[in-house]
Amino acid sequence: MSAKILEKEQLSENVFKLVLDAPKIAKKRKAGQFVVLRIHEEGERIPLTIADANAEKGTLTIIFQTVGKSTNHLSELNVGDELLDLVGPLGKPTHVEKIGTVACIGGGVGVAPVYPITEAMKNAGNHIISIIGARDKSLIIMEDEMKAVSDELVVTTDDGSYGFHGFVSQALEEKYLLQGKKIDLVVAIGPVPMMRAVCDTTKKYNVPTVVSLNSIMVDATGMCGACRVSVGGKTRFVCVDGPEFDGHQVDFRELIDRQRIYLKEEKECMDHYCTCKQQGKGGL
Repeated sequence: MSAKILEKEQLSENVFKLVLDAPKIAKKRKAGQFVVLRIHEEGERIPLTIADANAEKGTLTIIFQTVGKSTNHLSELNVGDELLDLVGPLGKPTHVEKIGTVACIGGGVGVAPVYPITEAMKNAGNHIISIIGARDKSLIIMEDEMKAVSDELVVTTDDGSYGFHGFVSQALEEKYLLQGKKIDLVVAIGPVPMMRAVCDTTKKYNVPTVVSLNSIMVDATGMCGACRVSVGGKTRFVCVDGPEFDGHQVDFRELIDRQRIYLKEEKECMDHYCTCKQQGKGGL
């Protein structure tokens, strides 16, 4: 189904928030699920985690970072424009229950998908420790939203321009795990190296850790196999078996290698898009 853009906001240099008119998806979505959208008939299918939804208003919020041609094109749309189609909610929702203390960790734009999980875990009665981070202060997003659904919030920056000077994995270890703080579950979402670092850290302390994977995805129904990952030595498909998996079982090296498969084609597509824009052809 098509979806009209109701609101647009630029959160940082390359991160944008869109609020979409999508009442059916807004009513059914659960924390951890995602949607797939297309901008136009010849556009690629873009999987994006649902950052928030309002069932009463029938709205869906997506937050994304401009990386390649499609996300750059998406960022140039404005209020009133319509996406050609929007499919969802997809993927298995987060398993939410009261288990004690949950650390919710978001790196960069990964703060957006970790937010609804944090909210759901808080509503289930857990004590929430949230750790969010970015390269510098200007790239921190959703600090106020995360603070509102957390009992404790730690903000980190790689360059030390704001909050804790270091990575989210370092903050988790130095502020909590090394101090003997009992954490019953860690949920980590962000760039693959960041999730791997968190998992390497929590494994030393035997803390269960869930990650949400962002592998290459095409049809999002389990048919194409593009999003396959290795978890515990077995092949899993992110779109139907995930997107969340036991982080200690994920083969991150394979995931990183698969993420790089189309780098050449992605660069060529982005170059073509920029050339077309310069020539006034709209970048299609």
